[in-house]
Amino acid sequence: MPSQREPYLTAKLQGFGTTIFAEMSALAVSTGSINLGQGFPDTDGPREVLDAAIAAINGGLNQYPPGPGMPVLRQAIAAHQQRFYGLTYDPDREVLVTVGATEALAGALLGMLDTGDEVVVFDPMFDSYAPCIALAGAVPKPVLLRPPEYAFDPDELRAAITAKTKLILVNTPHNPTGRVFTMEEMQCIADLAIEHDLVVVTDEVYEHLVFDGAQHIAMASLPGMRERTLSISSGGKTFNTTGWKVGWLCGPAPLVQAARTAKQFLTYVAGGPFQPAIALGLGLPDSFFHGIATDLQAKRDRLLPGLVQAGFTVYPTSGTYFVTVDIRPLQPDGDGMAFCRALPGHCRVVAIPNEVLYANKAAGRHLVRFAFCKRLDVLDQAVARLRTLG
Repeated sequence: MPSQREPYLTAKLQGFGTTIFAEMSALAVSTGSINLGQGFPDTDGPREVLDAAIAAINGGLNQYPPGPGMPVLRQAIAAHQQRFYGLTYDPDREVLVTVGATEALAGALLGMLDTGDEVVVFDPMFDSYAPCIALAGAVPKPVLLRPPEYAFDPDELRAAITAKTKLILVNTPHNPTGRVFTMEEMQCIADLAIEHDLVVVTDEVYEHLVFDGAQHIAMASLPGMRERTLSISSGGKTFNTTGWKVGWLCGPAPLVQAARTAKQFLTYVAGGPFQPAIALGLGLPDSFFHGIATDLQAKRDRLLPGLVQAGFTVYPTSGTYFVTVDIRPLQPDGDGMAFCRALPGHCRVVAIPNEVLYANKAAGRHLVRFAFCKRLDVLDQAVARLRTLG
């Protein structure tokens, strides 16, 4: 049933409404449910990172930081890209600090897209992509990722590119599927971008949260791609500080400038005291980055067997906070939205219906996403509740 038109809402945003994450998190609070819907951890990040933010506040760093971000953070971001991917960026011209990766994406899309431009995206997609493309007056061209592997068809990707295509938007590790794109897949995207002279915008916020020996590949590290790639990430997922909203983008100066021109009229600057803290975090030893992935993999491995025992068909996940399940063994009509809205009443657990993250709604209707970035005891309690569904 189509939603009622909002009389004061711009035509560009009609149909988007309140995000599903806000709806489901509010439902978790009102029902006293375990929230395995919205992707935020329930433990704090490393003590030294938290203490650095406290020291910054106590040290008086409480006014506007520089528009592009504090030099200490821009330098740390550049050093991070060099350390992990062998990529060299000028911190003064090729790095921009943003209010989370969401604003980085908004700045990039609003800064580069014109009315009628087309954006190739992989379906499903994080919920801010389609609204930002719409606000720019551009058109999404989705390429479906199919379970269980969530690989894309290279021929479908090629067919999605037209004379109107301006850029390709890539999210790996991928939310909500947990897919980590392979070198072959990344090279396929790169080859098409070069062939058609396209910009690639990459959402890499889960770059350090990969499992089972999977490797995150930075698009900008592939031959011929640094000069046409705008790489986006954030500190929220890596350092368990999602509420700080410190993100960034890196790329060639002209692409960064385009994003910065739009970004400066969104929030102008990101939270000052958190920037030196994230800078410190980016310089933590390799043992920290290995440790966070190992810890999250253990949490995944705690939740997944419980979902299988509860009766779901569970698809593999090699990264991110999330696992996707097919609900049809428990709800034959496959109505994921109805399932998620009813789930708190049945067993006081909240999940996210993947349908809202799909352009092709039918492809995601029967799929539901659970987050495993929670304490082991919370996951155990959620599993015990979910087992009552069978």
